[in-house]
This record gives sequence, C-alpha cells and structure tokens, in this order.
Amino acid sequence: MNHSDRDHAVASASKSNLWLNCSPSIRLGEQFEGETSVFAREGTFMHELSEIHLSYFLKQMTKDQLNKKLKQMKENEFYNVEIEQAVQSYVDIVIEKINEARARSKDPLILIEERLDFSPWVPEGFGTGDVVIISDGILEVVDLKGGKGVKVSAENPQMRLYALGAIHGFGMLYNFETIRMTIVQPRLDNISTDEIKKDDLLEWAQSEVKPKAELAFAGLGSFVTGPHCRWCKARAICRARADENMKLACLDFQSPPLLTDDEVVEVLHSLDELISWGKSVQDYALSMAMNENKQWPGMKLVQGRGSRKYTDEEAVATALTAAGYDIDVIYKKSLQTITTLEKELGKRTFNDLLGSFITKAPGKPKLAPEDDKRPEIKESPEVDFQ
Repeated sequence: MNHSDRDHAVASASKSNLWLNCSPSIRLGEQFEGETSVFAREGTFMHELSEIHLSYFLKQMTKDQLNKKLKQMKENEFYNVEIEQAVQSYVDIVIEKINEARARSKDPLILIEERLDFSPWVPEGFGTGDVVIISDGILEVVDLKGGKGVKVSAENPQMRLYALGAIHGFGMLYNFETIRMTIVQPRLDNISTDEIKKDDLLEWAQSEVKPKAELAFAGLGSFVTGPHCRWCKARAICRARADENMKLACLDFQSPPLLTDDEVVEVLHSLDELISWGKSVQDYALSMAMNENKQWPGMKLVQGRGSRKYTDEEAVATALTAAGYDIDVIYKKSLQTITTLEKELGKRTFNDLLGSFITKAPGKPKLAPEDDKRPEIKESPEVDFQ
C-alpha cells in the first residue's frame, strides 16, 4: 500500500506527545482539515524508498522488481542524490542490526512496515513500525526520521507505543524481556537508542498511557499548553494557548528598566512560543480569508508587495549589450550556496570533496535556558576582546 493512503488512528503514536500532555486536543483538532506539509511528503517518500531496499535485502522481491520500482521512485519530485544517500545510510544501519540479530538467534523475526496494534492501552490505537526485530530475548523497533531540522531522541512516547504494539502482537509467541527502540535520522547523523525492560514499559502503559488515552479518545481532560502545541491542528485559535501567551501583554513594556530580573527571564523563556503562536494565528486568519472568504472585523484582504522579475532574460542581456554595457555588469558569476551543493551532492560526498574548503564562523551570542546542551560563554565577547 502507498504509505500516504494508510489509515490513521485517532490517538496515534505520532501525536502521542500531544495527547499525553493535552488530552482534549486530538478531538478538538478534528474540526480542522488535515495538513500535509512538503516535509511530511518528503518523509513518506524516504520511507517508501527504504522499504524497497530492505524488501530486496530480505529477498522479498527480485532484482528486476527492485530496478523497476527504483526507476519509478527516481521520477518522484523528492528524489535526489542526497535523499538516496540518506536512505541508504538508514538501510545500512538496519541491515547491520538484522545481521546482529541473526548472529544472536538462528531464526529471528524481521518485519518491515508492520502495522502494530496497541489498542489494549489506547482505544483503537495502532501505528506502523518501520522495522521490528525480535531475537534472543530482545525486541527492537527501528524508526526512520527524515527531518534535518531538530534531532529526535528515541526516548519518546511514539517509540514506546510502537514497542507496546509489538508486545501485544508477538509477546505470546516470542520470549523477550529487553525492549530496544532506535531512531535513525541520517540527514543529521543522529542515531538514538533507548532501552527499557518489558515489565517497566507495561507499567508505564497501564499507569500513564491508558488513563490519558481514554480521556483523549473521549475528548475530555484539561487543556495544557507547551512545546507539544506545535503538533496541534487547533493551535492557531486554541483559547488555552491564547490565554497563556497573552500573559506577556500584561507586562509593562513601556518602561523596560522597571521590569524585574524574573520578569525579563519570563519574557525570554516565552518569546519563541509567543512568536510561533502569533505566526500561527496570522496564517490561520489569512487562509480563512483567502480560501473561505472570511470577513474579519476591522480587517481587509489586500495585495501584498510584489517582487519584480524579468520576462525575458536573454532580451534584457541583448538590450544592455547593445547599449554598450560590459558583460560583468550584466551577469553575476558565483558558486552555488553551500546548502544547495550539499543537497545536490549528498552530505557524504560533499564532505569528502569540499570539507577541507569549508569554514564555519561562530554564531552570534544568544541567551538560552540553563538546560541547553551548548557550553556557556563565561564572559561576554566584548569583555573577552578588551
């Protein structure tokens, strides 16, 4: 089945960080149309490509079938060398884990893109495990993350729910006590593994997951704001989120020197979320005005400032040349950006060929919470310079 055509659970594993923190958010979001971003479609493509390679490795398809499917995939808008190399890195890691399992056990269970049912703890709960490996007392779930923005840790509820689904499906057939969950994020060179005992996972499922999942499925419980709001379909006009962010408006910004240190820190901690909230409200209001002719009180839809572009670049160059302008004035010659070349060549090839020619200037100093993993700058740059 095409990955994008699969059914999705109400309280899904992928949204578990949302409904475990804010149980009524899932049902609230049902009144909004589904969002499928370009990043989600790219991730789906990477999963489909990896499934083809792994199916061939497991001898579930012939060489001719592999070549035929790869030819089709290469016609996809998301196919490029960087994506291919990222997927191959993930496939190599999975094959290594499969070989380790085969070394431990004579006949390990290896499943690719397996539907996992965790409904004993989450009403109608199910998801798809990218790779499930069971061998000699160990159950391992491996998940591919195609993103290249933020590193994802394996210590998250999504991976645990997948593991619960594997326990529910195969726990009676196979004997395993160790649960291992691994996330492979090749475009960030991120491999994260979390390990837990089966009994501890089942205890978490019974005490933490089940009661919250039942509330979420029924649309009950309290609204709770936090970083998880970014995954909520109702985030733009959620009243609880608005109330939380509007607290900043109560501070007297007319006289900044009168703010206490604690108030300044409160602003700093809340600023990113406040900006994100404001942007989501703005995007929602614009979308409603453009797509559903929504009339917002006191607002109107206007034409934004347009950008200029040439209708015929060759004609422009001819006209300037005829007017006597030098070619250096007409044309700009420069290398492609680092990001563009890295995407075209693939990260590994880019580093091999050009790594010695790349330097990275230090970023601008910024304030961050104490639990940020970056090292602290002990003195300000100005003091250090003096």
